[in-house]
Amino acid sequence: MTDLNEQNENLEKTRRELSILYEVSNLMRTTLNLKQIHYIILTALTSHEGLGFNRAMIFLVNEKNDMLEGIMGIGPHSGEEADRIWRGIEQQRLSMEDIINAYDKFIMDPDARLNSVVRGIKVPLEEEQGVLALTILEGMPFEITNDEARKKINPNLQKLLKTEYFVTIPLKSKDKVLGAILVDNVFTKKPITKSDIRILTMFGNHVGLAIENSRLYEKTVLLSKTDWLTKLWNSGEFHKRLGSSIEKAKLSETPLSLVMIDVDNFKIYNDTLGHQKGDAALRRAAQILNEKSRQGDIVTRYGGEEFCIIMPYTDNKDAKLIAERLREEIETFFTKHSRADKVPILTISLGIASFPKDASDKNGLIDKADNALYEAKKSGKNKTCVYRRGIKKFLKRFKG
Repeated sequence: MTDLNEQNENLEKTRRELSILYEVSNLMRTTLNLKQIHYIILTALTSHEGLGFNRAMIFLVNEKNDMLEGIMGIGPHSGEEADRIWRGIEQQRLSMEDIINAYDKFIMDPDARLNSVVRGIKVPLEEEQGVLALTILEGMPFEITNDEARKKINPNLQKLLKTEYFVTIPLKSKDKVLGAILVDNVFTKKPITKSDIRILTMFGNHVGLAIENSRLYEKTVLLSKTDWLTKLWNSGEFHKRLGSSIEKAKLSETPLSLVMIDVDNFKIYNDTLGHQKGDAALRRAAQILNEKSRQGDIVTRYGGEEFCIIMPYTDNKDAKLIAERLREEIETFFTKHSRADKVPILTISLGIASFPKDASDKNGLIDKADNALYEAKKSGKNKTCVYRRGIKKFLKRFKG
């Protein structure tokens, strides 16, 4: 009779685990947003309706830097926080789907201490770095369930996560290891069994493909928004971001400036030295504009040899100071690397218009910045002009 009861219990546990995998699969189909996929995975591992571990964390491989980087963690970071979270879930009777629907709140939650800690972790993919690195290098689970196994833990990682006994599972897509999941029961001290590791391994193989699909989707979306040559945002994305930036400026009642930029003498440069040299020059100009702009400014390629920079929270006076610094950076670089015997030095001309001073909508702002740029080009090049009302009289002499 005892054996029969045990068989029934095991059968019920297996049924429940498969049900969780099925539910997670359905939830992951509702989004291709990579961060939301991570959140769904970790919620399934930690919620009382899911696999119910105290904490779960995702680490993904950064192939460029040969590092394992912390991406997201869900669960308490202290016993007090654990009590608070679990009491809240019990009182509100939150289902796994309810918790998943709270994604936006989780991302903005300053009290999500574990998530902040995990996101700061970077582990070189070297054997001596301990269990997390070994999970990737060997592509297999690791159980840290006794004192002997604890010797494999990186002491810095143990200090950060405040954990002693845990399990790591590789995330695989086909034959490729994308990252690892770490789970523990640091507060309840509930043992992690062989059965738990079995379902975790199934889980890791299952969600690895979802992560890879989401990555490929996000890469495709990014490619559709970026310029192939300079890797800056393209013209379509410029119009989208300028429109949304103006709406935000309206709501916050803050200024915004648009800088339109044209590379001087580019046609002569391109015709003389050839398209490969011309493309290389545009890439370099784009790189300088992007690297030397402020964090938060949006640098785009408008088309041809023209670029645009959207500057939130910036009036035309501050925009001109920034624009002049960029103009000098471009002039300094191309003067240093010029071939003066063959072509004129590449410089840039810049035109600035500001919201709400000069225009109240996207098209008006583009038109005013373009007029200012035209003035800069026709009055000598290699200069920055700010839109002014009398500019139209100046322009008529050239356009008429």
